[in-house]
Amino acid sequence: MRKFLAVIKREYSQRVRTKMFIAATVLGPLVISLFGVVPALIFSIKAGGPVRIAVVDQTGRMYSRVQKAIMDEGEPVEDQSKAPTAKALNANSSERIERAGALQEESFALEEIPLAGRPIDQVKVELGERVRKQEIDGYLILPANLLQNGKAEFFGRNAGDVFTKGRLEDGVSEAVREERLAGANIDATTVRKLSRPVKLQSFKIGERGEERDTGEEFILVFAAGFVIYLTILMYGQVILGAVIEEKETRIAEILFSSVKPFPLMMGKLIGVSLVALTQLSIWGLAFAAFAIYGVGVLSAQGLPVNLPNIAPIVFLYFTLFFLLGYFVYATIYALVGSMVTTTQEGGQLAMPIILLLVVAFYLAFPVIRSPDSTFAFWVSMFPFFSPITMLVRIVTQTPPFWQIALSLVIGFATVVLLTWVAGRIYRTGMLMYGKRATIPEVWRWVREA
Repeated sequence: MRKFLAVIKREYSQRVRTKMFIAATVLGPLVISLFGVVPALIFSIKAGGPVRIAVVDQTGRMYSRVQKAIMDEGEPVEDQSKAPTAKALNANSSERIERAGALQEESFALEEIPLAGRPIDQVKVELGERVRKQEIDGYLILPANLLQNGKAEFFGRNAGDVFTKGRLEDGVSEAVREERLAGANIDATTVRKLSRPVKLQSFKIGERGEERDTGEEFILVFAAGFVIYLTILMYGQVILGAVIEEKETRIAEILFSSVKPFPLMMGKLIGVSLVALTQLSIWGLAFAAFAIYGVGVLSAQGLPVNLPNIAPIVFLYFTLFFLLGYFVYATIYALVGSMVTTTQEGGQLAMPIILLLVVAFYLAFPVIRSPDSTFAFWVSMFPFFSPITMLVRIVTQTPPFWQIALSLVIGFATVVLLTWVAGRIYRTGMLMYGKRATIPEVWRWVREA
């Protein structure tokens, strides 16, 4: 036991004292926080002047409506979820891009080009020449049959400006819709008011009859999976390298004279895992401090941040299944490390390990649709998927406690089994140099060790 603890102490102290660990621990929360703020700030940067668009109206009556729709952006935003507010900083990536376009408030300069009896091809040539001379940024063609087929054409110098294209498309669509309503003697303002969307808010009825919003708990589930994924990416290779360290330095014979192979491997696994948990704990405390003190400061500055209101039992399950997921995949890395002879060989076998966790994310979607089905039950019992799928079941339709306990027991039993198998392979594989072990050889080591 003393030698086992000595290995843990060495692996732990050697890594937490490195400058890289200290820098990552200090900068980690800052970098993660910037993921929510920097993209919105970048997308809101106004580069250059107004977008200069020439409009050729072959209908003879649509230019004024299109100009109003594009320049004034129509009526005030009815759906406040799409309004450019401070909450956009907390949105996911797709919402952040959409709201960033609104935050830009891209300015346009429209110019009507009269045909004056000229053929449209000649006008296109003239406008194309103006685009090449950078006198305008593009031109919009409103064909004579625009109200019938709903197709317009835009020719621009910058084909990658999705914000300009989207703004023009929305403006033309609104103008055509209003013109069609006017042709049918229907008031467009009344139609907009009657067409306001209905928001459906989802609630979960608990065992005591209370109702609570489940959206925040789903965020926690996928946050758990993301943290497991991030931790495995960061420390999986570290565990792999620690397990095969003595193989690469070829001092295994010396070490085996003072410590047995299994305590050596377990000491390395636990030592590196403690380093990972130490870093995650520091990050957790940093975010907890932000939740206690930082939210009030931001609210006072007019930047409200909504914190999830989640039941304490869900946090407990989150912690247990996070630890389960981490140690399941950490022991797989240790198992791979006991089979190979170099870190490069281990890295080649690391991709299937990550794919297992990715599959768990995809399996969460059928589980969400039917959390009490037989399929959901079995995938929540499978230890490589249960850290995600069982949490999904808990926040959608909480299963009986015995199923949650059984999933945890199976998962941690799998950790023990993988550790035992890795130890038996490590015992023989440590003395093997020059080539990667084959599956029959590994199976023979497990039976004979």
